[in-house]
Amino acid sequence: MPTRPATCPDCHRPIRWTVTEAGRRLAVDPEPHPDGNTAIWRDGNGTLRSRRPTTELPLCGWERLHKPHIATCPAQQQQLALPVGVTRLDDHRNRRRTR
Repeated sequence: MPTRPATCPDCHRPIRWTVTEAGRRLAVDPEPHPDGNTAIWRDGNGTLRSRRPTTELPLCGWERLHKPHIATCPAQQQQLALPVGVTRLDDHRNRRRTR
């Protein structure tokens, strides 16, 4: 039985919580993505598990690639702080295009 996606507290988009190989929780986007870097599968207890595919252990047939939500969350992208004296070039480029 599939579970309903939770929502991100920052951007309110749907997410799914997984448990990594280290036992930590990782939020991923609910839809598989071909450019994802996290393999997701459901274990025998129904828990969503996640891992990073490697050359030694590539993606298995029962796993699907997803993107970690932190990589796609617009709220997290805005919160990334740069060191003092460093300018975010994307902000400059966006302002320049709108003039």
